[in-house]
Amino acid sequence: MACILHIETSTDVCSVAVSEDSHCIYHEEDHSGPNHAERLGSMVDEALSFTDSHAIPFDAVAVSCGPGSYTGLRIGVSMAKGVCYGRDLKLIAVPTLELLCVPILLREGIEDDALLCPMLDARRMEVYAAIYDRSLKEVRPVGADVVNADTYRQWLDQHPVYFFGNGAKKCMDIIDHPNAHYIDGIEPQARWMQPLAERRLLDGRTEDVAYFVPFYLKDFVALKPKKLL
Repeated sequence: MACILHIETSTDVCSVAVSEDSHCIYHEEDHSGPNHAERLGSMVDEALSFTDSHAIPFDAVAVSCGPGSYTGLRIGVSMAKGVCYGRDLKLIAVPTLELLCVPILLREGIEDDALLCPMLDARRMEVYAAIYDRSLKEVRPVGADVVNADTYRQWLDQHPVYFFGNGAKKCMDIIDHPNAHYIDGIEPQARWMQPLAERRLLDGRTEDVAYFVPFYLKDFVALKPKKLL
């Protein structure tokens, strides 16, 4: 099996983890952000020191590749590339919305025919969302959705649908379909990346370290600062 360094910076939470032989053996999280530029470097150094002190050689670096925060993704991918270059490691890209599904799939009580709709907060009433079945087969691809009562009706009329992630709060007062279920407190975290990253590594789905870029989904929009006077 493999030893993988995992980096997740797609939201305000900054997290780093190390997995070996399908087990998470180290993880650290910072929920005080967004302060990825300040914290990620030291968190990665601590993870590398941990593995070096235990004489564990790395095989790859996995990074959450988006969609999500433009700045957060850029910082995370830049750090992942730096480690890959410095240690001659493979780079694995883990889609952020798939990552959000991992803790849900580990729960009990999710119906066999249920669909999963991970959501990340975008601007105004917009969310980044996709729909997966329980095997993480894509039922509807990732998109930027403006949420209204009918946005997901075609799936809600046929299946229980679980909404989660920091974008799901926007839907709670808008989508009241009897098949709509909401799970609070689900965040993309590095310690959940292991099964997705390991599968990609085994399948040979690694990235070109020089040319890989995050999946931003939408172009970055810079806002003008407000005048103080």
